[in-house]
Amino acid sequence: MEAVKVGLLGLGTVGGGTVNVLQRNAGEIARRAGRGIRITHAAARDLDKPRICDTSGIELTTDPLEVVNNPEIEIVIELIGGDGLAKDLVMQAIEQGKHVVTANKALIAKHGNEIFAAAQKKGVMVAFEAAVAGGIPIIKAIREGLAGNQIQWLAGIINGTGNFILTEMRDKGREFEDVLKEAQELGYAEADPTFDVEGIDAAHKLTILSSIAFGIPLQFEATYTEGISNITREDVAYAEELGYRIKHLGLTRRTDKGVELRVHPTLIPERRLIANVDGVMNAVLVMGDAVGPTLYYGAGAGDEPTASAVVADLVDVVRVLTTDPENRVPHLAFQPDAITDLPILDIAEVETAYYLRMQAEDKSGVLAEVTRILGERDISIEAIIQKEPMEGSDKANVIMLTHVVRESKMNEAIEKIEAMNAIHGNVTRIRVESLKA
Repeated sequence: MEAVKVGLLGLGTVGGGTVNVLQRNAGEIARRAGRGIRITHAAARDLDKPRICDTSGIELTTDPLEVVNNPEIEIVIELIGGDGLAKDLVMQAIEQGKHVVTANKALIAKHGNEIFAAAQKKGVMVAFEAAVAGGIPIIKAIREGLAGNQIQWLAGIINGTGNFILTEMRDKGREFEDVLKEAQELGYAEADPTFDVEGIDAAHKLTILSSIAFGIPLQFEATYTEGISNITREDVAYAEELGYRIKHLGLTRRTDKGVELRVHPTLIPERRLIANVDGVMNAVLVMGDAVGPTLYYGAGAGDEPTASAVVADLVDVVRVLTTDPENRVPHLAFQPDAITDLPILDIAEVETAYYLRMQAEDKSGVLAEVTRILGERDISIEAIIQKEPMEGSDKANVIMLTHVVRESKMNEAIEKIEAMNAIHGNVTRIRVESLKA
């Protein structure tokens, strides 16, 4: 059979990696797909920019619509990012009956419901494995490999930049701003690092994972999102002293009241496997009722790791080009008419344990007053550390670990504690999860 002709939108890091993987492994890929796969057309903003791939034999243009509208193209790969132009191009490709492969997590998280409905109507596939955790095949694992399970919860380190920063802060005792600057110099973080360090990137990915795990609509706007920019090296050190490590975690859990959907710094017991995922690596821990806990680990970004997922999606699409659309694997794992609109819990309703750090005057009665405020709200304490004031200071650091409590009660308690005259500054709060795997 003739090779499938593919159009590529975007020749940056991932686009170049995709070209390289397809060219280097052409024979193996054709054996797996049953046909050859060839990128014949590609669009890039700057045609004169140096590339990491060989584009000879590929017709280049600066107009992505030329690629999308080319009648020879059967599959469009969208790698330009964002959710403006990218959405228009994907919807145009679908309207023309073309299959789509994308690595665009923001596009899927924010517009996936609309995109999948359009694809279902046209009988085409939209594949997006590369949108979450780079080269880790986590979407296929949940959607297909764990299809016999009821997923109970999943938790992931799904942003390498944040994980690199927290790892450096722990291993070398460095401050957040110092490590962030290095991450930017190394290319791990953008000039504007907001999406990474404030959790937006992870929230996009968690939104997608939650929908696939529980069969619910994509609801990015309902995802509670908190970054790591307020974490200090003291917090990291105190967590270690208590037997925990701080990770920037995305966590979603099915409960009787609804679905938890949250991204925030989290204390995880240091003996857990996921607590030992360091540097720029990603990992996702999935708990199924039949299989128990399973952990998926690997490179969450980079040219060829992400290209690995893009090419895997291409192979899947080529395999089913002649398959009845009704018999394909559903985009969000569950059949479109079986998506359930479970409520997403407000963060105030979430129940978890907490790490608290506060600066208190070093005098009698302060700790007793803090514990009284917690006790009035049925918040029990698991552990307390009190550090002597630094030389020249009369303020001591008090660190507490609590047992599980509803967040609304913890918010009330923190407000009362911060109002105490003997407490200086805001109380630092980090959620704690045991994640038994």
